[in-house]
Amino acid sequence: MSPEIDREALRRWCDARFGVADAAPEVARIGGGQSNPTFYVTHGDRRLVLRKQPPGPLLKGAHAVDREFRVLRALWDTPVPVPEALAFEPDAAVLGTPFYVMARLEGRVCPSYALPELARADRGAALLSMAETLARLHAVNPEAVGLGDYGRPGDYFARQMARWSAQYDASPAQVPDLDALRDWLAAHMPEDDGAVAIAHGDFRMGNMMLHPTEPRVIAVLDWELSTLGHPLADLGFACMAWHSAPEEYGGLLGLDLAAEGLPEMDAFVAAYRAAAQGDAVLRPFHVAFAMFRFAVIFVGIADRAAAGSAAGADAARLAPLAEAFARRGLAVSRLDF
Repeated sequence: MSPEIDREALRRWCDARFGVADAAPEVARIGGGQSNPTFYVTHGDRRLVLRKQPPGPLLKGAHAVDREFRVLRALWDTPVPVPEALAFEPDAAVLGTPFYVMARLEGRVCPSYALPELARADRGAALLSMAETLARLHAVNPEAVGLGDYGRPGDYFARQMARWSAQYDASPAQVPDLDALRDWLAAHMPEDDGAVAIAHGDFRMGNMMLHPTEPRVIAVLDWELSTLGHPLADLGFACMAWHSAPEEYGGLLGLDLAAEGLPEMDAFVAAYRAAAQGDAVLRPFHVAFAMFRFAVIFVGIADRAAAGSAAGADAARLAPLAEAFARRGLAVSRLDF
């Protein structure tokens, strides 16, 4: 049982939407998330997942569970695998903050790209399924699924640099390598090519759910940062793992990929491009940009940990990753691929 959820209030809410159950819902906190608190909920014979905003002051536009619910609903009838979003509650008076519920799926969530939970023979297929899933997302026409206004098209990287720079500047943290990485990105900003897609914003292995026994993605989770954006931003984010270490949020750098049954980054990108049937060319800028964003996210986690409002119990341990990803981003900026 979770002390963060008023079970009687949740019971009344669930009874009104899903039918009266014999007892108050069973509630259990799901670990791993650093943003929107997430819970398993069993209401009668319904197995649900509840995601809600965290308590306390929030940055403008952050923790947007309403946007998560909207994009899940929009993608439900597309080739992109997502959980079924069932109901959204905007009234903070019910459980303290707005929340939504979705159907609970059975599968495997593997935080590390090394996929130690899988047999060696399945690891490559799982990662390539992730690449193909990303291509399917980027193939969805936003207008066709009612997401034409889900973000501002055009100038994505410039606008995102401004957004994440402002969030970093609002923090008391000082990360010299992050300042240097920001300067490099500003000096190497690519020209806007007009490419627009539904962008997940946090597309990494830890946000994939794999089939219980097969090496394929059955659901993409955690859509809090989704928007209309440039597809290479998502691809660059997914490729950070090949340039960061296992202890740095489950990366692959330093591992013997062939011995572990894992693909090189080139194979991952090739699988994406084959499924996307496009001519997207991943550059160091796109991966370094992703590392800048991730570093700023970890700055925010550190700030919330210091304020006592972080959603994840291990937030204090993760906070130093801001410096790690800033260093990795600078290293990527010196590569040529």
